[in-house]
Amino acid sequence: MIIDLKNLSSIFYLSHVNFHYFCKMQWFEEWFDTPYYHILYRNHDYKEAEDFLNLLTDYVKLEKNSKIIDLACGKGRHSIYLNKLGYDVLGLDLSEQSIGFDKQFETETLKFQVHDMRNPIESEPVDAVFNLFTSFGYFETEEEDKSVFRSVSDVLKDKAYFVLDFLNAEYVKSMITPTASVERENIVFIIKKQIEGEYIIKEIDFEDEGKKFHFFERVKLTRPEKILQYAEEFGFELVKRWGDYQLNDFDEGSSQRCINLFRKNKEKI
Repeated sequence: MIIDLKNLSSIFYLSHVNFHYFCKMQWFEEWFDTPYYHILYRNHDYKEAEDFLNLLTDYVKLEKNSKIIDLACGKGRHSIYLNKLGYDVLGLDLSEQSIGFDKQFETETLKFQVHDMRNPIESEPVDAVFNLFTSFGYFETEEEDKSVFRSVSDVLKDKAYFVLDFLNAEYVKSMITPTASVERENIVFIIKKQIEGEYIIKEIDFEDEGKKFHFFERVKLTRPEKILQYAEEFGFELVKRWGDYQLNDFDEGSSQRCINLFRKNKEKI
């Protein structure tokens, strides 16, 4: 039987208004589990991502066969490449559809599981956890944000590394484009962005097969000092902070990214 994922997504979306009252699904649980999310972001620069991972693993000097968790792995592109580099990788993501897709790539040293990053990670201690390409800042409360650091700290070996790759809040505020349109696979996505309090809100509207869709993204503009505060509370020390995927130094006024390299320091816990 062939399932049309687009039609399945539209049925899911149209029923969401009633369904929402019963399960209170959050925006990222809905949006990330649709095929349209992957269509919109399909043009990510794979070479840039691979070059970044090469630089990152060289910098932290992870030995081959080290155990890495790719937290919020999506369709698994970073997990797969890290595994090709010789690492034992566990990819975790909240989206059941993404993990279902990723399962086809599993080997003895590459596994995927559905997991909410706010919850404890069931794994033997690992050498590194990578949380890449703005997979943080989705949650409503500070306690939920902290729970991510807690779960990562609990699964890491002493002196192991946590990489949190996040947007640079100040850069986002200064460079925001209120309205833009993007065409992917004959679908025109109309994207509107605005700052509301401490969040950047991205409204996404499009039409496909005669049906109109509306989704949104809501990411907390967490500043570097707040990220560091969370990290230190759960036993991490900041080793390095970079401003882009070429590992240039971070500058809050001009850097596009805020890539944090933390090391677990057991004595601080």
